[in-house]
This record gives sequence, C-alpha cells and structure tokens, in this order.
Amino acid sequence: MASPSKARTALAALREDLVGAVFAPGDVGYEDARAVFNAMIDRRPAVIAQCADDADVVRAVRFGRELDLAIAVRGGGHSVAGSASGDGALVVDLRGMHTVTVDPAAEAVRVQGGATMSDLDRATEPYGLATTGGRAPTTGVGGFVLGGGTGWLDRAFGLAVDNLLGVELVTADGERLHASADENPELYWALHGGGGNFGIATALTLELHELPAFSIALLLYPPRSGPDTVRTFREVIRTGPDEAAGVVQYLTGPPLPFVPEHLVGKLVCVALVTYAGDEEGLRKVAEPLLALPHEAEVVGPMPYTEVQCMLDFPSGLRNYWSAEYLAALPDEAVDAYCACADGMPVPTGTQHVLFPQGGAIAAGPADYPVPYRSASWAVHPFGMWADPADDERAVAWVRDVRTAVRPWSTGAVYLNFIGDEGPDRVRAGLGAANALRLGKVKRTWDPDNVFRFNHNIEPL
Repeated sequence: MASPSKARTALAALREDLVGAVFAPGDVGYEDARAVFNAMIDRRPAVIAQCADDADVVRAVRFGRELDLAIAVRGGGHSVAGSASGDGALVVDLRGMHTVTVDPAAEAVRVQGGATMSDLDRATEPYGLATTGGRAPTTGVGGFVLGGGTGWLDRAFGLAVDNLLGVELVTADGERLHASADENPELYWALHGGGGNFGIATALTLELHELPAFSIALLLYPPRSGPDTVRTFREVIRTGPDEAAGVVQYLTGPPLPFVPEHLVGKLVCVALVTYAGDEEGLRKVAEPLLALPHEAEVVGPMPYTEVQCMLDFPSGLRNYWSAEYLAALPDEAVDAYCACADGMPVPTGTQHVLFPQGGAIAAGPADYPVPYRSASWAVHPFGMWADPADDERAVAWVRDVRTAVRPWSTGAVYLNFIGDEGPDRVRAGLGAANALRLGKVKRTWDPDNVFRFNHNIEPL
C-alpha cells in the first residue's frame, strides 16, 4: 500500500490529468457517485474516476496500479452483486462513455463501455436492426454482454455473447488492445462469458439482425390459474418458432392503466409472449394463452425499444436474486414453481420469473464458457423491496425457490442473475473445464487479480 504522501500526490495528478471528474471520500458529489443499483451494496471506494474517453481509462488504471489499488469497473452499475464498486478500491466509472455507432451495411454496432441497453436499442431502431439485449433499459451493455447476455431476442438471435465480434480493452497494465477471432483469440474466447475479469471493455462490437416488426401478448391471470398458465405457455414455446419467447411470472399487480383495480397491489400471474414478427404471427403463436380465461390483455405490435422499457427496475431498492437452470419442465416442476408464489413478499417489487431457453441459445457455439446454454428453462427468483425489515423474508424466499426447483436443475447458472453465492456457484456459471482454462487466461492478463470485484476467476 502506498504511503499517504504518495497517495495524495498521485490523486492530485489524477485530478489534473483526467478529462472526467475524480471523487474521493469527503468530496462534494462522492456520495452520489458511489451509489449503485442495489441498495444492499454500500461500499466506500478510495477513488472514483469518471472517465471521458479511453485515454482517461488508461490514466485511471495506471493510477490504481501505482497505488496498488484493486479496481472495480462501472458500466451501468446494475449488477446485483455490486461489481461496480469496492471498499478501498478505485472505481473506473465509464458512464460518460456511452456513444453507440451503427454500421447498417455491415449489420454491426460499436458500443462504448458505459452505454446502457436504452442507448443501444434506440440507436439501432431507426435501421430496423437489433441484437439481443437485457430486459431492463438501464442495464449496462458491457457487463451484460461479457457475462453471457439473455433477453427477449435470444431464442431468435442467440445470447448476447454469441453476437460479440470484438472488444476494445484496457488491461491491468494500463495497455490498450483489441480482442477478436483473429487478435488475441484466447482472450476473446474468455470474454464470451468470463465477465470483467480480464480488463476494462471500453467498447464492444456486436452483430445486428434485421427486426422489421415486433409484437407482444401480455396477459394477466389470477394466481390460482398459474399452473394452467405455465403449462399452456410451455406448450406455446414447444410448438412455436424461435422468434417466439417471453416469460411467465408472478408479481405484485402494478398501478398501470391496463391492470384492473382489484389486482393492483395483489399477487398476479403474468404471461408475456414476445414475437420477432407481426401481430398476425403473434396471435397464431399465442392463441392457446389467449383462449385461457384472463383478467386483462395487451396484444399487438409494439416497438422493440418500448418492450425493452416495460420491465425497468428502479435504482435504490434492495435486491437479492438467484436462478436455477432446468433440464426440463415436467408437470411436477411446474407445480413446484407455482407453489413458491404463495410465499412471495407482496406487495413489493419482487418477481418470480420463468424464462424459456432453446432455439438459437441451444444452437449457439458450444465452446464458449456459458454452460447454461443447454438448459431448456430458467427459474429466476428476483427479490426487490424497499424496507430493510423485509430483508430476512425476501432472501429466505429466493433461497426457498432455488431449493424447490433444484431436482430439475442442470447445475449451471447465468452469473449475471446472481449475487455473491461463493466460488462453487462461479464455477457452475463457467463450467468446471472452462474455469481451468479461464484461470490461465486470467494469469496472462491479470496475474495480480486487480479486477476482483466480480464473479471472480482467480489466476492459475
């Protein structure tokens, strides 16, 4: 650790050299700058460097190395695990770097490391193009993609990481490089699911796909209809095309115009069918769900960017999430999943989520470190609440859901969906064989484990 006088001198130099702002404890703006999405994460970094460009990132990393600081990287700051911050660390904050540049002829897009899903989606929409993005517009693109990336388009276009063409990176040594299939190919492989372990992604290039139309069927059912709804949704996905995706979930009825007043603040079951196509195709796919008695519906074409904003989650609430990826969804698993809704903390922002996989997810490259690819369904208990007095029951409920569906689990997990659940779960999110290979890549590019505020891969 550097001496106080050396630290003061280095900090003064960083403030002078950085184009962006620099915050340390006691500075005006520090408290706002350190706040992240999950209110359960309350960490106090030593320095926050709000970078304006790649050169700022290099300066910040070299400052951190000079003072022997661990480095956390903030893109969207949306990580439930709190990866965007660390006690006593340097936070390299990329939010000022959010430019998105579309190349429609190449059907590709370059996204700076601080861009959010909203930045990405709104840039590509005018061209009738899209790529798999997260289901909340405030999610940071960088952490989402490097961690794997699942969203409404994954059954049609693959996981986000399947669409990754290249990464511009600042390494732990403060050097800039490019990783692609032709440049630094082993590092490029590691970035397909290994997260932020290997450097700071200042920009990513992603493949785009034509998306001329998008439609949804959103239906509300009473909770007692949950088992029939899930079984019907299961059949819709089984018989539908890869363009069909969506979710079944239990949640607290929100105060929105289409939600009947008697359901607001009460437990409801929701089925959402998303369709990468027109309304006619959607109605054909969703007909079995539309035929079930339901309380409300929204059916028809809707711009993909608007659908992406439907499930936005406000920052500053308390969050505890987890997930289990299922090999199959037999009736017994459906019943176990639905029974867990009885214990949900209601009314809160908590959601009890069931996603389909398959399609282009399953057909994607088997070599990448995303072992949950082969699962057919994902159960995602998503605890979100405001009152610290609810911590115990909310966390217990999330863990109870995992226990209930574990008999059907593949054992793999999508790491972006979980907090800090220990090294065994990190290995489950990477695959045992992949973890060894990733550890060797980590040793090459970050042997001192400077980037450790993540689902950490230790150097081997």
